[in-house]
Amino acid sequence: MLQGSIPQDILTRLKELREQINYHNYRYYVLDEPVVADVEFDRLLQELTRLEEQYPELVTPDSPTQRVGAAPLEKFETVRHRQPMISLENAFNEGEAREFDERLKRFLRSSEDFHYVMEPKMDGTAIELVYERGRFTVGSTRGDGSRGENVTQNLKTIHTIPLQVLSREEPAPALLEVRGEVYMDLEEFKKLNEQRLAQGEPAFANPRNAAAGSLRQLDPTITAARPLKIYCYGIGEVQGKSFATHWEVLQTLKTWGFRVNPLIERGVGIEAAIAYHHRLEHQRHGLPYEIDGMVLKVDSLALQERLGAKARSPRWALAYKFAATQETTRVLDIVVNVGRTGAVTPMAVMEPVEVGGVTVSRATLHNEDEVARKDVRLGDWVLIQRAGDVIPEVVKVITERRTGAEAPFQMPKVCPVCGTPLVRPEGEKVTRCPNPDCFGSQTRAIMHFAGKSAMDIDGLGEKRVIQLVNAALVRDFGDLYYLTVGDFIPLIADKSKSTKGASNIINAIEKSKKQPFWRLINALGIRYVGEATAQVLAQHFQSLEDMMQASKEELLQVEGVGEQVAASIREYFDNPQNQEIIRKLREAGVQERPPEPRAAGPLAGKSFVFTGGLPNLSREEAKAMVTSRGGKVSSSVSAKTDYLVVGADPGSKFAKAKELGVEPLDEAAFEELLRRS
Repeated sequence: MLQGSIPQDILTRLKELREQINYHNYRYYVLDEPVVADVEFDRLLQELTRLEEQYPELVTPDSPTQRVGAAPLEKFETVRHRQPMISLENAFNEGEAREFDERLKRFLRSSEDFHYVMEPKMDGTAIELVYERGRFTVGSTRGDGSRGENVTQNLKTIHTIPLQVLSREEPAPALLEVRGEVYMDLEEFKKLNEQRLAQGEPAFANPRNAAAGSLRQLDPTITAARPLKIYCYGIGEVQGKSFATHWEVLQTLKTWGFRVNPLIERGVGIEAAIAYHHRLEHQRHGLPYEIDGMVLKVDSLALQERLGAKARSPRWALAYKFAATQETTRVLDIVVNVGRTGAVTPMAVMEPVEVGGVTVSRATLHNEDEVARKDVRLGDWVLIQRAGDVIPEVVKVITERRTGAEAPFQMPKVCPVCGTPLVRPEGEKVTRCPNPDCFGSQTRAIMHFAGKSAMDIDGLGEKRVIQLVNAALVRDFGDLYYLTVGDFIPLIADKSKSTKGASNIINAIEKSKKQPFWRLINALGIRYVGEATAQVLAQHFQSLEDMMQASKEELLQVEGVGEQVAASIREYFDNPQNQEIIRKLREAGVQERPPEPRAAGPLAGKSFVFTGGLPNLSREEAKAMVTSRGGKVSSSVSAKTDYLVVGADPGSKFAKAKELGVEPLDEAAFEELLRRS
């Protein structure tokens, strides 16, 4: 069929679906901050798959159905998986599970029932552990399926991961790749969130996000403090040992010291698998951890080999998910919350309803455009959903139940906290309160400054910060360092412990004066500057004063700092109020500890920029080769650039390098330079 004969609405919908799925892949796989429930994402992907099956000539190499996920962030070194960690096809009911079984039989032209291995589908984050001659050498995240992030040091902090294969009867394989799921028990997750809230930090949305976020901390001590566990469910490449069945793999992993879920069973035929699914769904709420379904795998590895894989998933495995938990309730009000950057977020206040064993009465609506898109009104009956343990979302409005009395939502014109007129910058979805003295943003900014990932001041949680602001003891976080024991004593309810409690907080404030540089940068709350960017900036600049004086052009020389971030940094430091806060910090004795110096190497002091595609190296591999030798990689060409590595189809960087006299290197010359170094 010619593309011109395909209805325009089909072409438009395909484009919309791909854009939405790509965005949600990025939020889920890269940022660990999903904005839709799994079931909604699955629905989009199923719709796209159906359309592409109907119009195969419209399938493109970059379609989400032809790949696993988005590329990883450049926060860690990149690890290439020897065997791809591809995702699984989903089923949502018995009919789809039986269709999977029938499809396999048709493919193999066999009527015999399969031996299946049936496993709980853990709701955590997938990782790969590499053991060389029995020793744990590399651990990585799933990433985009082909490449993940090197989180070896973080994984070593998880006590349920063996650092050495326990192979007593025979030598450990020369190479062993173990795949597993890192997760967090529900009770431990609850305690972690209670601690975070007490310290003024935002709670994690669910155990899966908590596990993923904990693994991707640049500081392993943070990961070590998180209650992470692992269940191993399979292998990648193995050298020096062979297996006949997946069941044999799991039993061997147990003897080698790896944790394997005790609920895994083996059965014959699809009906045994469906019965297992029913039993597991009945058990799920009594388990100490979250599961969102079961995984069904053909047991015979020889049959797995014959069945092979499709573009996105293996043919021999299926994720048979539980139905998403949904309920209907009524929207009583739509209120707005003010965050530390002044962002004003609408929130649906609903009649309390039990969803998945939890009573919920609020659901985020993200922004004004989202409210309009779903047309959520005060008084509406809505379908809300919790898939796993995520924050409830409004799936849709039940328009059939409208009476005409429902009132459309209007974003307030002034801040509900301080009364300042709200603004919505052109091109942005977020409405903001511009008042730096707004109580809402004031308290959030101070809580962020004192948080664990910033200045780490024990005792300054939300309740205490609100007390300080209400008592006019602090207007900004610079004032924290001028507080006394006497200021805190009246705020502590238990008077028998007030002096000691007040002294503990003052000691914590005093201790925070010598934090690492990156923590101070992160604590300032500069828009778009999180932990990772703060660490990059701390490595680049010698002091906070150097960073404050850097021009936008100089900021753009920092790898990972783009136009938006550079402009935000300059805007922050150009603000007289922020300059005054930093002056107070300095006068109080806040002096950052400089970052650890980078290891010296043969390319130390040399700056590289890349343009165009390299035939034999990925951009991530090439950058890693430079940084591992002490060199620096920048995103733009300047007079400080030593080498421009030129690949296929170079962009404007090549012309600028010629103007500045920067030495160009093709891939062969680049590899020769690396070899000599």
